[in-house]
Amino acid sequence: MSKSSDIKVVPAPEGYRGEGFFATKFDYVIGLARANSLWPLPFATSCCGIEFMATMASTYDMGRFGAERNSFSPRQADMLMVMGTISKKMGPILRHVYEQMAEPKWVIAVGACASSGGIFDTYSVLQGIDKIIPVDVYVPGCPPRPEQILDGVMQLQELVKHESIYRRSSERYEELLKSYKLD
Repeated sequence: MSKSSDIKVVPAPEGYRGEGFFATKFDYVIGLARANSLWPLPFATSCCGIEFMATMASTYDMGRFGAERNSFSPRQADMLMVMGTISKKMGPILRHVYEQMAEPKWVIAVGACASSGGIFDTYSVLQGIDKIIPVDVYVPGCPPRPEQILDGVMQLQELVKHESIYRRSSERYEELLKSYKLD
């Protein structure tokens, strides 16, 4: 949804016959394009991955939201969807996958296990992926329904639409990324 301050109708210049022109902010156009063309990289380890398959199938069709093309290479994806239990031994691998993604990149933690470790409160399970990589959207559930996953994607789209194109290139973001530990 556009706000009245985002897009303005400008009268046509003298001598031009037509409908007129639209003027808007460059950030808004870039955000709109990015939000409607997210390329997901599924990182599924357990039952949430099954729900993701249902989300991509014809009944729910995540392609309606611009996320039609799954990427299985981190270098071609901009939305990392982590679904399922992540063990501490898998943590460095997940971090490496995240680092291989080109900017801009966003992360969705799908399900209780990816968000907080779920029912697996043990020494070998990572108690939330936000301990090693930054997370933009959390989708609750064990496992979450496809409707919840779609809601998480739509929340990410809103975040992407309205964020500055310079958000991820700041020194503060780099410091934040370095603060995540792989213990």
